[in-house]
Amino acid sequence: MEQTSMFLLIALCSVSECVQRQYHFINEMKNWTEAQRYCREKYTDLATVDNMNDMNELKKSVNDGNVQYVWIGLQNTSCKKWQWSSGEPALYLNWATGQPKGRDNCAVMKNGEWHECSCDKKQTFICNSSNNVNTTLVFVNQTMNWRDAQSYCRQNHIDLVSVRNQTENQQVEKIMNDSWTSDVWIGLFRDSWQWSDQSNSSFRYWKSGEPNHASADENFTTVNLKAQGQWIDSSYTNNYSFVCHEDKLILIKDNLTWSEALRHCRQNHMDLVSVHSVKIQRRVMNVVKRASTAAVWLGLRHSHILGIWFWVSGRTVCYQNWAPGNGTSEEDTMRSGAVQSGGDQRWISRPETDKLNFICRNDRE
Repeated sequence: MEQTSMFLLIALCSVSECVQRQYHFINEMKNWTEAQRYCREKYTDLATVDNMNDMNELKKSVNDGNVQYVWIGLQNTSCKKWQWSSGEPALYLNWATGQPKGRDNCAVMKNGEWHECSCDKKQTFICNSSNNVNTTLVFVNQTMNWRDAQSYCRQNHIDLVSVRNQTENQQVEKIMNDSWTSDVWIGLFRDSWQWSDQSNSSFRYWKSGEPNHASADENFTTVNLKAQGQWIDSSYTNNYSFVCHEDKLILIKDNLTWSEALRHCRQNHMDLVSVHSVKIQRRVMNVVKRASTAAVWLGLRHSHILGIWFWVSGRTVCYQNWAPGNGTSEEDTMRSGAVQSGGDQRWISRPETDKLNFICRNDRE
């Protein structure tokens, strides 16, 4: 193990990412409920889509050029909830007095507080960006509606800014003051569309004018492959082909020590999961919410001899998501890394003898 640590001292941070989800096109005609049941029995669930890369992979999985419509796992529910564009749950809230009023579905920051706002209004905005080590904030001095601002951030940076705590709220406020702007879009929005696998993904790729709720039962989503793969709302009684997904991250609910969890993953799958990017962290966040322990083992290990943290997959710890007070190099016992299953799902240092759930990966990096 220590030899692995020495190797990591000279390794370069990689910007590549492993594919965490595989799509499977099923060329059978079924209604949405039947398609959901099939995917859950054979794979993980009806397809969830996190970003445009996923969307392109999904389209490539459909190997029949005559197919126009396919079901995916997005469905309309009766409950609207506020969520971040990045897919993170909105746990920290900083609404101004009297907000939200329940009329609009997007949010701006003004004077350090949040106000709901019509998504069609044109505002300047702030994106989350990254230099492969840290997340940074970028003020965009262009006015766009919320959806266009979201698309701009996703194409040019990471996403519209998430504000998960008071410190991040102050950082956004400072950017606004430095830019002499009074209000900006943040990544907070609400809708009633949810994924079949309960994923937090807030990625949407609606065709213009959709969802239009042309009939009362148009509460399910199809991809129109003849319209660049954009989405429309449909009645569940329609019969279409469909796309399932198979998640490459697997939550194991057995309570094992870190070494036992590592052994289990390597014997039955590939390895304990490495989290070396924001995108993989988001997938981990979707998985750990089903855990039965307060924290879940990752493939993160500390060498008390060399004073470094490393991934057992052989990667350096470039991207970091430590909770305050964790992840220091001054650990004096054998420690391993886990991710919190609640709260803001940061990484924490735990004694390797703790018994926790854990996440295996099923792909080769």
